[in-house]
Amino acid sequence: MNSTHTRRALRRSMAALTAITLVAAACGSDDDTADKPAAEPAAEPAAEPAADCDPIKAAFVYVGPIGDAGWTKKHDDGRLELEAALGDCVETTFLESVPEGAESEAIFERLARDGNDVIFGTSFGYMDQMLAVAEKFPDVKFEHATGYKTSPNMGTYFGAAEEARYLSGMAAGAMTESGQIGYVAAFPIPEVLRGINAFTLGAQSINPDTTVEVVWTSTWFDPVIEKEAAEALLNGGADVIAQHQDTPSAGEAAQTAGGYWVGYNDDMSRFAPEAWLTAPVWDWGPFYINVVESVSNGTWTSDQYYGTMADGLVTLADVADVVPQDVRDQISAKADEIIAGSFNAFTGPIVNQDGTEAVAAGETPDLGTLLGMDYFVAGVIGSATG
Repeated sequence: MNSTHTRRALRRSMAALTAITLVAAACGSDDDTADKPAAEPAAEPAAEPAADCDPIKAAFVYVGPIGDAGWTKKHDDGRLELEAALGDCVETTFLESVPEGAESEAIFERLARDGNDVIFGTSFGYMDQMLAVAEKFPDVKFEHATGYKTSPNMGTYFGAAEEARYLSGMAAGAMTESGQIGYVAAFPIPEVLRGINAFTLGAQSINPDTTVEVVWTSTWFDPVIEKEAAEALLNGGADVIAQHQDTPSAGEAAQTAGGYWVGYNDDMSRFAPEAWLTAPVWDWGPFYINVVESVSNGTWTSDQYYGTMADGLVTLADVADVVPQDVRDQISAKADEIIAGSFNAFTGPIVNQDGTEAVAAGETPDLGTLLGMDYFVAGVIGSATG
């Protein structure tokens, strides 16, 4: 567990150094002071003004390491942004690589007993465990990322990654020559299915015959397994790789094979620059700042926040120059439509994998329906149940 007491420690050290310096200056030799009046006693350093707030203690529980270069790294970027914005009015801690499931419940309970005012759990598999702990600690606020269960003191948060997924699919559809795109994905849960479907629809908007083959890894973070999955897809004929994973390993495999790569979570271009196309990118900082401020001023309420490209929670990384300019222009124009609310990737007609109608022409599923998505659209190869 890490804690942010650095600023206070630094101030105490500087105050002590100032006092030592003043004393040393007053202790010159007898010759130096023989013809001089006695020096006034050194003034005590001015006391640090007290912060005009009671610090909020905020704890973050991460499913992976902060060095994953992806999902957890971006959440920790948000934590650091929170610290920078609120200064001494917030104290944060974090735990990384906490397994989903039963083990996480003990972690949430310990953090609640430690006096944290708000606890953030950043993975789907923490949902039931966090809910159980929230019931035991009604005075603690809980926020669960990517889930759907709430209580009076537990809210949820996530965002419309499918908006940027659609745009990234457009780039991939433009760059595949084989018409085969590979997708390395973690678990068959609605957020992942939704992203794969949006990506496929985006690719097919540029290249209607595109197929997207999915390989499930059953892990959010495992660089070796992610790379092996990407290699299998590339060996099977895919020339573009996309991912719903937390590391750049799939991209490194794509670069080695001479293919292209669409990342996730952050701009990962530095890891495989020759393969890089673009990626959906998260910015969690503003949300974390808003939550902690609302806890501090007593306005926090349990809700289900679902951010969008319009509010900046999710964006698209710069599209690589290798993508033709006309396609980049189309992506930019479609992004403007998404932000303006005039385009939704899931407006029908949409046909699912088995050929039946998933969304009727002219209809757009509501958020609840999207959050429960359990099928693949036509053109996806693989099982939606894993």
